[in-house]
Amino acid sequence: MYTGTTIFSQLMQHIPWHRFYTIVQRYRGDHKVKTFRCTDHYRVMAFAQLTYRESLRDIEACLRAMRSKLFHMGIRSTVSRNNLSNANEKRDWRIYAEFAQVLIEQARRLYVDEDIGVDLDATVYALDSTTIDLCLSMFPWARFRRTKGAIKLHTLLNLRGAIPEFILISDGKLHDVNVLDCLIPFPGAYYIMDRGYLDFSRLYHFHTAKSFFVTRAKANFKFRRRYSHPVDKTTGLICDQTVLLTTFYPAKAYPEPIRRIKFFDAKTNLLLIFLTNDFDSPALTIAHLYRLRWQIELFFKWIKQHLRIKAFYGTSPNAVKTQIWIAISTYLLIAIIRKRLQIDLPLYTILQILSVSLFEKSPLLEALTDFDHTFKDSNFHNQLMLFD
Repeated sequence: MYTGTTIFSQLMQHIPWHRFYTIVQRYRGDHKVKTFRCTDHYRVMAFAQLTYRESLRDIEACLRAMRSKLFHMGIRSTVSRNNLSNANEKRDWRIYAEFAQVLIEQARRLYVDEDIGVDLDATVYALDSTTIDLCLSMFPWARFRRTKGAIKLHTLLNLRGAIPEFILISDGKLHDVNVLDCLIPFPGAYYIMDRGYLDFSRLYHFHTAKSFFVTRAKANFKFRRRYSHPVDKTTGLICDQTVLLTTFYPAKAYPEPIRRIKFFDAKTNLLLIFLTNDFDSPALTIAHLYRLRWQIELFFKWIKQHLRIKAFYGTSPNAVKTQIWIAISTYLLIAIIRKRLQIDLPLYTILQILSVSLFEKSPLLEALTDFDHTFKDSNFHNQLMLFD
């Protein structure tokens, strides 16, 4: 019988706590704090994410019912609604945002060789945003419409492993295209975006940084064709052109040629027009690259369904950002463990198993695999006889 640490403690062992302590000291997170330090705060909030707790009262009741096991889970102080509420309101959210960047770097190294279904050695990113609705009477700082509140989660997703490498939490009024000013283009990487990010002055910045973009053209896109490349129309490709912008301001913002690809997607019955600055990759590869953009939509759907980022434990901007960043770091932690332990299960299944087994004292790998450790009884008994 296994009498070691709980599964929750084994999860927390995969966290680089020395990096966490350094970040806490940088932002003075434990300054004048006698009990319920940042480590306890992080563990309790991560527990709430893994077990789908709905409120501070729910967290308090659940952990107090297991009071004898809290010390072995690494939680050294009393868990109360008041402690949690004060920590969410006053602890600087940048502590958990910067710590999530540490986990992002670890996850990126683990998934660097992940197959994305396209024959490319480069890093491929998908950029998009999702809106989280809020009650305006409870979150007056998040005004989106006259009677509606919301925040936006702008995300740059590394498609090798679905790792969110950049996240910006803004109010609902910030237009998506403004996020391009916050990104530092990585040379040789591909950035896949929808038409909401079509701004030629910002795209030209990506081009001069030696990175590639793939986006869609708007209906009023004006151009002059310079050259047409041969295409295989049986694959859905209609044309592959090198064009120049003709409208005054776009042509001034992007003075160099751009590649225009028209593609008919038989699966969705849609006619798509792509714009890119990659003139070397096959046209069909560009079309398949844009199809990968759907992974970021699946990522948003997944975190909204399986993490606590739609119902919040506090109403201040600091509390909301703290909860979102701890939720993201919990997602990253599960992704890291899945790769380190070589578990062939989807993240959803891993979360479901962990949600009902965090207090169990069994090896983590055994809990997350289907291996049966029980011995089967045999009908053959080779028992020695003491007496003839």
